[in-house]
Amino acid sequence: MNIDEFKNTWNEDIVEETPEISLEQRNKLNLPLEKIRKNMRVEFWWMIAIFVFAFLVCSVCRPFKLQLYITVLIVSMLIVTVFFFSKFFKLYNDISNPAPKTYDSLKDLVMQLNLNKQYYLSYYISFAPFLVCEILIVLEFIPWPHPLSELKIAVVLIGTVTIGLFLLYVVGKFWYQRYYGRYIQHIEDLLEELRR
Repeated sequence: MNIDEFKNTWNEDIVEETPEISLEQRNKLNLPLEKIRKNMRVEFWWMIAIFVFAFLVCSVCRPFKLQLYITVLIVSMLIVTVFFFSKFFKLYNDISNPAPKTYDSLKDLVMQLNLNKQYYLSYYISFAPFLVCEILIVLEFIPWPHPLSELKIAVVLIGTVTIGLFLLYVVGKFWYQRYYGRYIQHIEDLLEELRR
């Protein structure tokens, strides 16, 4: 094969471009993205309110040892929350930009949304150690009419952790589906429509 034939063959190859998203499809995409952004903002402000309330309650706790334990626990929860909300804030910034214009950028957006679903569920499950600490504080500082036996303490602790983990997972999954999942499903349907 000589060089001229090679050039001709090269020029004849049609490079398949990434399909662009039509204006109508972009408009369909804007509504679920705006709902997701709105829910993220609301959730952020709720978290701030919850932590402010928690610190106010902590400030009136007595004795000092209880107040110290609860303050350390709340600060630890705040650190975990800040870590996960920094991930959510990155997604919020990414979806605040104009709607994706190509199939690949929409596919990337869906991947980011699904990745954040894993962050979201991890966020809820990461509160399991805090649940253990809260139970230990309750067992330590609440006056019981009769001292609890070691067996009762173990049953309460293991039962609370088991039920708590299950509830954290179920509540996290429900909350995510209600406030984000249905909008993400709408975006995935649009992606599937573009694939055809």
